[in-house]
Amino acid sequence: MTNIPQVKMGLIAVSRSCFPRALSERRRAAVKAAFGEGLYECPVCVENELDARKAVEDVKAAGVNALCVYLGNFGPETPETMIADMFDGPLMYTSAAEGDGDLHDGRGDAFCGMLNASYNLGLRNKRVYIPEYPCGTAQEVAQQIREFLPVATALLGLRGLKIFAFGPRPNDFLACNAPIKALYDLGVAVEEHSELDLLVAYNKHKHDPRIPAKAAEMAEELGSNNPYAGVLPRLAQYELTLEDWMKEHLGCSQYAAFANKCWPAFQTEFGFVPCYVNSRLTGRGIPVSCEVDIYGALSEYIGVCISQSAVTLLDINNTVPASIYQKSIQPNTSYRLNETFMGFHCGNTCSSLLKNPHMGYQLIMKRDLEPDLPEPDITRGTMEGDIKAGDITFYRLQSTADTKLRAYIAQGEVLDVPTESFGSIGIFAIPEMNRFYRHVLIEKQYPHHGAVAFGHHGKALFELFRYLGVTDISYNQPKHLPYPTENPF
Repeated sequence: MTNIPQVKMGLIAVSRSCFPRALSERRRAAVKAAFGEGLYECPVCVENELDARKAVEDVKAAGVNALCVYLGNFGPETPETMIADMFDGPLMYTSAAEGDGDLHDGRGDAFCGMLNASYNLGLRNKRVYIPEYPCGTAQEVAQQIREFLPVATALLGLRGLKIFAFGPRPNDFLACNAPIKALYDLGVAVEEHSELDLLVAYNKHKHDPRIPAKAAEMAEELGSNNPYAGVLPRLAQYELTLEDWMKEHLGCSQYAAFANKCWPAFQTEFGFVPCYVNSRLTGRGIPVSCEVDIYGALSEYIGVCISQSAVTLLDINNTVPASIYQKSIQPNTSYRLNETFMGFHCGNTCSSLLKNPHMGYQLIMKRDLEPDLPEPDITRGTMEGDIKAGDITFYRLQSTADTKLRAYIAQGEVLDVPTESFGSIGIFAIPEMNRFYRHVLIEKQYPHHGAVAFGHHGKALFELFRYLGVTDISYNQPKHLPYPTENPF
C-alpha cells in the first residue's frame, strides 16, 4: 500500500489553571507509555492561548500530521479549542478518568471539561473526532487513539487525493453519475479526460522497453496454466500507461485513484478488456473503478486507507438460486435466502482476494463484439475466480443530485460456497439484507456499485463519514428496528 498516507500521531495535554498542571502532565505521560511507539508526546502542557500556539508549533516541527488533544483535567476551554484553529489536520479530543489519585488534589474533573470543550468546538464551527465514551484510563485512551488512526489515515488521504476520470459513462449505465462538487468540498481533486486522451497515451507506449518485464511479472502471477497469455503485452502496455499518467499528472496531489471507461469502445480500440490491470493496481492501493464510477473510486480509496489492504468494487448483482441456497447455505448457516446475494464484476478483483484466480474473457461482451470467433480476442483480460470467504464491509459514499453527501455501511461476510458462475464473484450474506436493499439502496436511490472492504470496518467508516459531515449514514438495521419508510403492517 504505497498510495496512502503515513500517520504520525501527536498528543497534547491541556490544563485549567485552577487544577494541578502536574496532574495533566502525569496522565499524558501515562497515555504515551500505554500507547508505546508511534505517538509523539508534546512537552508543552496548554494552559493559555500562547501555550496553545507553542504546542502546535512543537508538534508541527516534529512532523505530526494527526493530533489528540487530551484533557488531563478540566481544561481551559478557549485555549484547548484554539488548537483546532491552529492545527490543520485530523483532530480528536478525549479526557482522563479518575482513579489514578485521590479525589482531593488528584481529581481532574475532565468528565465535566469535555462538555465545555465540545460546546466551544461548536462555537468555533470545528468538526473533530470524539470517541463514543471520551473519558478513560491511560490504557483506554491509548486504545481510543489507535481506533482513530484509520480514520485519520483516510482524512489525510482524501485531502491529498486526485481522481483521474477517463470518458463519460455509457448511456445505458448513467446510474453512477453524480455531481463532483461534493468532492471539492472534501478537498479531493478531480481531473477528467476523454478516453481518446487515454488511447493516445497508450499508443505512445507501444514500443516501451519496460513492456517485456511487466508482461513477465504478470505471467508469473498468473502461472503457466493461462490460455490467454498472448494478451499480456497489451495489458502490460496499458498498466505502464496508467502508472506514468499518475506520475506525470498528480501535480500538487499526493495520492491517486482512477475512474475509467471500460466499454463498449474500449475493446475495439485498445484490443482487450482492462479488468486485470485494474485488479493489479487496486491490489497495490491505487483503486481503478469500472465504468467511470467516480464515487466508486472515492469509496474504494477510503476503504484502502481504513483497512490498509486491498478492496474491490462490485455490482450488487443477482440473487442466489434456491437450489444453491438449499444445498450449500441453509444447512450450514442461519441466513435466510433473501439475506444473500451475489456480488460481481467482470474481473476487477485482485488475485490475492480470489480462490483459484485465473485470467478469463468477458463473456457478456464477447456475445456482442466477437460472437463468431471460436476463441476470444479483444474481450480477453479479466481476473476471475470466486472471492475468498471471510468478513466484509459493503459501503459507499455518494453525492445526491443536489450535491448532498450520503453513505451506507453494511457488515456481513462472503460465504464459502461455490458461485457456479463467472467473473470476480462471491456469495455475500448480510443480516436483514432484504430490508436494507429495499429501504436503503432502493429507497435512497443508490447505484448498483458497492465498495467492499475485507474485514469488519463499519465502526471506522461510520466515524469517518461523521467527521466529513455526512448526516445521512444508513446501515442494515436489525429486525426490531424498522426503517422510516418500512410498512409496520
